[in-house]
Amino acid sequence: MARLLLPLLCFIGLLSSNLCFGHANDGRGDQPLAQINVYQTSLALDSSVAIHASPQVLGLKGEDTEWVEVAISNPKPTSDDWVGVFSPAKFDSSTCWPTNGKERSPYMCSSPIKYMYAKNDPEYTKSGKVIFKFQIINQRADVSFALFSGGLGNPKLLAVSNPVAFVNPKAPVYPRLALTKNWDEMTVTWTSGYNINEAVPFIEWSSKGLPSRRSPAGTITFNRNSMCGDPARGVGWRDPGFFHTAFLKELWPNREYTYRLGHELVNGSTIWSKNYTFVSSPFTGQDSLQRVIIFGDMGKGERDGTNEYNDYQPGSLNTTDQLIKDLKNIDIVFHIGDLTYSNGYISQWDQFTAQVEPIASKVPYMIASGNHERDWPDTGSFYAGKDSGGECGVPAETMFYFPAENRAKFWYSADYGMFRFCVADSEHDWREGTEQYQFIERCLASVDRKTQPWLIFIAHRVLGYSTNDWYGQEGTFEEPMGRESLQKLWQKYKVDLAFYGHVHNYERTCPIYESQCVNNDKDHYSGTFQGTIHVVVGGAGSHLSPFSSLTPKWSLVRDYDYGFVKLTATDHSSLLFEYKKSSNGQVHDSFNISRDYKDVLACIHDSCEPYTSAS
Repeated sequence: MARLLLPLLCFIGLLSSNLCFGHANDGRGDQPLAQINVYQTSLALDSSVAIHASPQVLGLKGEDTEWVEVAISNPKPTSDDWVGVFSPAKFDSSTCWPTNGKERSPYMCSSPIKYMYAKNDPEYTKSGKVIFKFQIINQRADVSFALFSGGLGNPKLLAVSNPVAFVNPKAPVYPRLALTKNWDEMTVTWTSGYNINEAVPFIEWSSKGLPSRRSPAGTITFNRNSMCGDPARGVGWRDPGFFHTAFLKELWPNREYTYRLGHELVNGSTIWSKNYTFVSSPFTGQDSLQRVIIFGDMGKGERDGTNEYNDYQPGSLNTTDQLIKDLKNIDIVFHIGDLTYSNGYISQWDQFTAQVEPIASKVPYMIASGNHERDWPDTGSFYAGKDSGGECGVPAETMFYFPAENRAKFWYSADYGMFRFCVADSEHDWREGTEQYQFIERCLASVDRKTQPWLIFIAHRVLGYSTNDWYGQEGTFEEPMGRESLQKLWQKYKVDLAFYGHVHNYERTCPIYESQCVNNDKDHYSGTFQGTIHVVVGGAGSHLSPFSSLTPKWSLVRDYDYGFVKLTATDHSSLLFEYKKSSNGQVHDSFNISRDYKDVLACIHDSCEPYTSAS
């Protein structure tokens, strides 16, 4: 009886997603910053302890990322001592948000943006003297470093460093490209510290042989009251700055453009970013080389050795670096949910956009909504968990552009050359009769398969097939009512591939319909469409999810490792699928699809309407 009740309890939100979906945290599932007992911090300032940061001025050559040396001297070091990085540099209790009595006369009420145990360097516990190097990004405020004793559970503040700051903390940074509804447009979204009463944002862009142009940008932001709960409204809150989006229009297809971000100040001067380049999209249906990257659940990492992410998202930087390394062979990226795992600690969104900037500034970086972006009780999410940490979708919907009719309803279609992508939002109801179900059918039905032969369905949670440990134990292999609601649409409109994240591993099915393999091939599929191939590609960075001991016939390839998928369309009849390891970029799984237009038109089970033989 308990096994029968568990799926229902999970679905209606009465059990945690860790229990329901196999995300056992075993010390890794929580946002690492949440381990700090901020409200219990006490003062233990010690004049014999010294901490100093240098250089004090960052970004003198226009950098938006700098390394800072932090020298520490403590005559009484312990293994529980740790260093917190705070921005803004002043983190006392003067600006505390109401905490319903949680605090005990706190010295601070905001979380650091990251931290490191001092014992990471063995020299610290020996002599108490050490120099750490921290990588600091421009986040619109100064930065200080604080030494604590007492571990994370009982922090005692020993000393605070001098502040360091970028020469222009408000500078425009971290551009993110995205497709619009029109093939000849590209959006650029970026972050700055400038509101519209201080400066006018715009993009200056050009291409060889064409005149330089300027496009205006709109400005939006969100505030603490936009958040739905703690920690996003409390210790996790940090001013996110302002987000600017410009539409670059009337682009020539497949042409390289150069652009830079600009802010015209009220005094007439202009603040510029560095220069960036991108290649515009192909015409819809254009026959050319087109390369797509798809993955989910990447999160962020830290290059400076700060240890809060070592066990939480250990593969994130490997995936990021492999994509950067092969960027000249990538045209567009889909990150299909669970972007940052900020879980209510807003500072982490800056850290994430800085990490992916080399990719997102160069190719469209399209996102989907996951449970760690959206879910919060009583906010309209389909699941009643607390995985968003009180963000309830606001940062993701505000900081990234995507061509949805309503940004709070995170579903949209995207056309790229020979591809049509139908991106669903698994955190909102997708069942038959819902608004989202109607969108999904419109997206699938409206594509012209003669010009766009490759039809791709995307969602964060598994709405198809996965032998993740939890799904396998229950024998469901999917979210409640997932494929039951959608499989007739996938079959009717002949969806080539369906991609999911949420489960942190890799798995590929056979072409499948109603839990049965409809094609026994493994490496090459040709001729008439038979069924959709379902792919779990949620192993881009976060801690891995174990597989069930059950291996159904439809589960062709499984990999308990970090990786991502690359699709390469060479023409209207040929598609190459590759799953690559994040550790080395090597291909671990691959297959080809060869299909002509007549093969897409052919009727198979449940794919065509009834017809008459009358003449």
